Formats: sequence, structure tokens, C-alpha cells
Amino acid sequence: MIKKDWQSVVILGAQWGDEGKGKVTDVYAAKTDYVVRFQGGNNAGHTIVIGGNIFKLHLLPSGVFHPHNKIVIGNGVVIDPRVLFKEIDGMKKVGRKVNLMVDGRAHVIFPFHVSLDGLSDDFKAKKALAALSTKRGISPTYADKYERIGIRVIDFVHPKIFKDRFSLLSKLKSRQLNRVYGSHVKLNYSKIYRDYLAYAKRMKKYVVDGSLELNKALDQGKKVLFEGAQGSQLDIDHGVYPYTTSSNTTVGAVCTGVGVGPGRIDHVIGVVKAYLSRVGGGPLPSELVNETGDLIREIGKEYGATTGRPRRVGWLDLVQLRQAVRVNGMNSFALTKVDVLDDFKEVKVCVAYRYGKKLIKEMPADFSIYSQCKPVYKKFKGWKGNYKEATEYSKLPVEMRRYIDFISKDLGIRPELVSVGPEREETIII
Repeated sequence: MIKKDWQSVVILGAQWGDEGKGKVTDVYAAKTDYVVRFQGGNNAGHTIVIGGNIFKLHLLPSGVFHPHNKIVIGNGVVIDPRVLFKEIDGMKKVGRKVNLMVDGRAHVIFPFHVSLDGLSDDFKAKKALAALSTKRGISPTYADKYERIGIRVIDFVHPKIFKDRFSLLSKLKSRQLNRVYGSHVKLNYSKIYRDYLAYAKRMKKYVVDGSLELNKALDQGKKVLFEGAQGSQLDIDHGVYPYTTSSNTTVGAVCTGVGVGPGRIDHVIGVVKAYLSRVGGGPLPSELVNETGDLIREIGKEYGATTGRPRRVGWLDLVQLRQAVRVNGMNSFALTKVDVLDDFKEVKVCVAYRYGKKLIKEMPADFSIYSQCKPVYKKFKGWKGNYKEATEYSKLPVEMRRYIDFISKDLGIRPELVSVGPEREETIII
């Protein structure tokens, strides 16, 4: 039984994404009424394992596997209708009820956004300007939102408004593709318009005022779970810029991406992988570019759920996690994938960075400093044991508990959950 003294909870990635937020959300969603996605798009991937079956979600909140939940896609999300309806249809095929609401203020991704994303990314890669994107049209859609030329879901489902705004947007994007990037990509804008009219008709029944719906639900005492995508270090403001995503992944995005006040948030759980991983470029002080790193990658199946790209892996980084706790006001953490480290005689934790003669214990904003930081490690004895059937924290191997307790003491927050395997049942609530 999950103990809850909160009405609303935020579950966030505390690292670079891919921490196992999908499973943690699925576990807590069993006792909530609403599960809400508040930022990002189908550039995020959440993997959930139920009864040996693997489900990968990119837009639908992970609470979809509990039929009593109402699942909400908030205004801060950018939505590719093609992906959304593919996921809905996939859920229906396996007999899963989809009780979905979509905030009318969310913005819509179009095929020309995807084309622009790829062209921009290719140009930046040649100049070594930033990390590779997922090429899903996320960044161009957010750019249009802030240029005030984007198309919201509420505009999308009104044929006359959609026609007028699509006419303007498609002309602008055509010029951008051809004149800025010199692209020879031929997009059939008439077909895109017709296809998206059909998506709009299907979308209309899901459209709500998400802010109003969720504030009323909270007023009525309903339990609400806000599910983050990506991770704290991919935040456009507080992450390792420019090697970030295009949205705010930190807790403040709940307020702006859903339309609830900060006083509505009772509890913030940071999801922490027992080691770290990330997809994309940029410095990663505790990265393991060796046989140990390769072994962790293979045991942990560290390949992107969205892109399939192999993830970079490294030892747990407490310097980075201290910033995540501070920026997000985390009250507790959920530790995942401890079982991946079962076969290691020694496990390391990065407790500080060495920059020249200086010892650094907090994340530097100065990229020129961060890129030269070297990890300072504390070593722990590895753990073994038949603990997969454990139902209590005290039944976990003593070496594992020392590792977890050290993390807890350093971060100043308590462990809330330990995931000892991919299945729902392989979870210990503390």
C-alpha cells in the first residue's frame, strides 16, 4: 500500500531523463484520480512493463494503464496528432480504456515542423553548436508558440479559424524551408490541411479547459499526479544549455503548463536512476567510456525509447542531483534500476568536481568551467542477494541500503521508493 499524505504530487526526472519516470508514475497512479502531462512532446518516451508486456508511451500520460484515472495533456505540451491517435488506437487494441482530456491551449505539431527540425539540426551538427534533437518538430513548434503564430488545439478544432491560421503558418514555413535552408523538400500543404482537418474532427471530443478542470478537481479533494517528461538537466533554463530540450522540465512548468498555482503542489518526487544516462552531447563528468560503461548500458538496456540511440552512461552524480533537489524543491526521491548494478564488486558515486585546483560541489553555470570538470568519487562495496521478492526496505542487501542512505543524507531528502526490477511488483515503498 502506498502511503500518501498529499493530494497532489509531481513526479520529475532528477537527471538527464530516462530515469524510469514511467514506472514510478504507473505505481503512484494506482491511487490517484488524475494523471497530467505538463510539458514536452513526443520527444519523450516512457517505458512501462506490466506482466512481461512492454509498453512505450510518448504523449499519453503513464496513468493510462489505470482505467479509473482521467489523463490530461496540459497546455504546456506540444502535440503531434498523428502520434497521439496512434497511441490511443494502440491502447484500444490491447483493451485499455483511454479516458483522455486535452487542454485547448496546447499547440499542434505539423509535418513542416518536423522537416524544419531536421534541417536545423543538421546545420547545427555541422557547426557543432548543440546536441542532436529527436527530429520530432518539438523545437520549431515551441518557437512558433513564442512567435505567436502557432496553432493551438482550440484553434485547430474550429474549421474556419484553423483554415485562416494554417494558411498563414504554412506560407511562412514554406518560405523558411526554401529561403532560409534552401530545402528541396516538397510538402503537399493541401494534403496536410485535409489530413489535419480529419485529425481535428477526432480531437474535438477530447478538448477541455485543463486549468479549470484540474482546479475544480483539486477543490473537490481529488488526487492529482503531475508527470514530467525528460529530466532536470534538460531544462531550457536550468539545464546544461545548449544541450537541453526546448521546454522547462522543472517543477515551475507545472504551474505554467497546466494552469495551477504553486500552492496547489503538495509533494515533489525526483526520480533518480542508480547510475546516470543521457542521450545527446555536452559534458558529462562521470561518464564511463570504457568496458564498465558498456556493461551498464547492456544490462540496463540503455537505448532511447524515442530514438533508439545508445545512451551515454556514468556513475551517479550527486553534484548534479543537488541542483535538481534545490531547483525543484524535491521532498523525496524514487531510486530506480539498482538491480542493474548487481554484478559490480564496486560502485562509485561522484561527490564533487575537480576544476584545476578547485573542488566544486555545486553545478557551475559557466559552460567553460563545467566542460573541464573531473569527477571526485566515493566508492561503495557492491551488492548481491536474492532481494527481488523483498517487500520491505530492511530486506534489501545491507550494501545497497548503505548506498541509498548515503545518497539520502547527501541530498537531504528521504528515499520514497526503490525499484528493484522493471515489473510493477518489483517495487518497494518506504
